[in-house]
Amino acid sequence: MNTQVLPKPADTPAPLNTFERYLTLWVFLCIVAGIVLGQLLPGPIQAIGRMEFAQVNLPVGLLIWVMIIPMLLKVDFGALAQVRAHWRGIGVTLFINWAVKPFSMALLAWIFIRQLFAPWLPADQIDSYIAGLILLAAAPCTAMVFVWSRLTHGDPLFTLSQVALNDSIMVFAFAPIVALLLGLSSIIVPWDTLLTSVGLYIVIPVVIAQIWRRSLLRRGQAAFDRAMAQIGPWSVAALLATLVLLFGFQGQAILAQPLIIALLAVPILIQVFFNSGLAYWLNRRVGESHNVACPSALIGASNFFELAVAAAISLFGFQSGAALATVVGVLIEVPVMLLVVRMVNATKPWYERGAAVRARHPS
Repeated sequence: MNTQVLPKPADTPAPLNTFERYLTLWVFLCIVAGIVLGQLLPGPIQAIGRMEFAQVNLPVGLLIWVMIIPMLLKVDFGALAQVRAHWRGIGVTLFINWAVKPFSMALLAWIFIRQLFAPWLPADQIDSYIAGLILLAAAPCTAMVFVWSRLTHGDPLFTLSQVALNDSIMVFAFAPIVALLLGLSSIIVPWDTLLTSVGLYIVIPVVIAQIWRRSLLRRGQAAFDRAMAQIGPWSVAALLATLVLLFGFQGQAILAQPLIIALLAVPILIQVFFNSGLAYWLNRRVGESHNVACPSALIGASNFFELAVAAAISLFGFQSGAALATVVGVLIEVPVMLLVVRMVNATKPWYERGAAVRARHPS
């Protein structure tokens, strides 16, 4: 899957538009709409839930493909050739994304969900909440990291190369890491469903997206940019439609215990700040430039929440705590990541005073 490398900063997505900036508001409105529809029209919502084939809900499966494929169109696997240019930053990214992030989330989920918050959560959903948090952490950010990187003036080629490498690893590592951590958390691993989810929501969309991407690029960069502008909104629209359906099923449980969303947000927030801070500090220690450290820190802090939502629904169902836990990640993604962006931008003078950074990048 080798495609044309897009070398210029202008080739990465523009900063957040108005719709993206208020994604949290739209997510909240979809939650409200889903709960209301679930109460007013339980029959049609339940009928959608029964439209399944091989444990895959067909309407939701279609929406998830519409969510994921536009994101994957932005990924250029040809950028893997750029990995060697910033091997220290890439090393930090891989360490945080695959050796720290999923395991730290499993630990935080055990501490907060199974121990501290257990008295306020429904006992029969605790395992499911933990599973959802693990799925969220095991799916590193793909498309949105381009936006966060642009807002910090990150190196566009580094951002592209780390995304391409992460996505390549995710094809092979997502299922084993999820299975390992679910097993350590004493949660039964439905291997057949897990592997089906990887095929449906990682492998097939990657292949479709790369074939489509190469076809568009053969017509020229302008044709690619026009197509991306047209299909870009599909992803968020499909995500919001999925949330309406999800909360149509979850509405009764949320009305009964609205505190659940706030409790699930706690380990997610801690993980975001822990992983971004650790990646930022490690890049400073190894002497990477600030425009490499920022995207490296940001990809470790954010998640490929479209994949996490898809996997949670496939593995545990629409009405599961796992699906709800991944949606909480969507709910807080934009405001929290904008805060991380602000923090790394504000600390640039401190970062560049580091001895290792000065040694490798003398002014």
